[in-house]
Amino acid sequence: MTPSVWVIGAGLAGCEVALQLSRRGIPVRLSEMKPEKRTPAQVSDHYAELVCSNSFRAANVENAVGCIKEEMRRLGGALMAIADQHQVPAGGALAVDRELFSAAVTERVRNDPLIQVVAEERVNFPSPEEAPDVVVATGPLTSPGLSSAIVQACGGTERLYFYDAIAPIVAADSVNLDIAYRASRYGKGEGDDYLNCPLDRPIYERFLAAVLAAEKVSPEQFEEAKYFEGCLPIEVMAERGPETLRFGCMKPVGLDDPKTGRWPWAVVQLRAEDRDRTAYNLVGFQTRMKWGPQAEVFRMIPGLEQAEFLRMGSIHRNTYLDSPRLLDAELRLKSRPQLNFAGQITGVEGYVESIACGLLVGLMVSARRLGKTFVPPPPTTTLGALHGHVLGTLKAEGTKAERHVPSNVHWGLCPAIGGKTGKKDRKKLYGERALQELETWRLGLVV
Repeated sequence: MTPSVWVIGAGLAGCEVALQLSRRGIPVRLSEMKPEKRTPAQVSDHYAELVCSNSFRAANVENAVGCIKEEMRRLGGALMAIADQHQVPAGGALAVDRELFSAAVTERVRNDPLIQVVAEERVNFPSPEEAPDVVVATGPLTSPGLSSAIVQACGGTERLYFYDAIAPIVAADSVNLDIAYRASRYGKGEGDDYLNCPLDRPIYERFLAAVLAAEKVSPEQFEEAKYFEGCLPIEVMAERGPETLRFGCMKPVGLDDPKTGRWPWAVVQLRAEDRDRTAYNLVGFQTRMKWGPQAEVFRMIPGLEQAEFLRMGSIHRNTYLDSPRLLDAELRLKSRPQLNFAGQITGVEGYVESIACGLLVGLMVSARRLGKTFVPPPPTTTLGALHGHVLGTLKAEGTKAERHVPSNVHWGLCPAIGGKTGKKDRKKLYGERALQELETWRLGLVV
């Protein structure tokens, strides 16, 4: 008898993995601690519970998150089909009736003859003899017992992060280069590694006041993080005194403004997020500001008045792996390849990205079980770009060794489109290229 693939966690990623495996005739043993136990964020006993909102975000394929949904549809994504069946009006977004969506996923999983659902909280892993393939898809609130088992398998706590400290990312073409200038501190590196947004004293003081006054997200009890001194929210630093930011993430030393030949009063540095410099992160700007006020405050920074945010800053409770160092190309633990990881625990952010990661892992494990060789989707597709983010292969030169930070899918993760085009046209080209190359890749898909 063919041994089952063990899937731990019946969230979005785990259910997608299980359904992809079953579709290909592969038996699954799905462990889920509901209804015996829930995480503090959960309120329902249904699987694939949407705990934060009912939105799967933009639907248009000119947006990366819209494109990845279309890529999943074309590959037979199980949860995308269910989401489409239960959508509610949401303008240009895909939103669902969250109760009907989760109920439908639960019914589909429970009634699948090849999926055995076991209500249990796993705190350890089966032996390779008992389960040659185990997929861990337990999400950002992985239980303490299983977290300990993961830490042990990974070789130490430094390989597993327990909270997010995320700085915003902006599209490069939305930065005003008439104000921002290229420079590295004291000309180190290539001399132009960063974009620098200069602030004079009055602008700095207005920015500081806005940071302190902006509406913040109130952390849930299960999200409360003990901040590390090297990774503080900017509002925490601002509360320590009016000069703290100037001597921290906004220090201007060694960054001569070419317009004045002097150091500005303060500087916001932007570091390339990808090799082609299509996206930049705001260095040291992790924050608990709500997204609306956050965008308003950060657009006060000279050079970012029209900034397009590809990812907003945040800090919240989140268990995830140092995936670029720990996982191989098939998202297996290098030191223990029996263990596969899927969903947010790999460092993807968001409902759609979790499902997409689950779909990829389902295809990878299926290919292996069927004796086939799986070739990952190209990085020009959004699925391939997300895969590259998890593995750290699309980082800008010299940044791969930095701490792995969770991310939503965005066009900044994809190789740049060559030539000069307007922003709207370029997004259209990104979407067209992604879907064309997905079709070419799909024709050679072995599962």
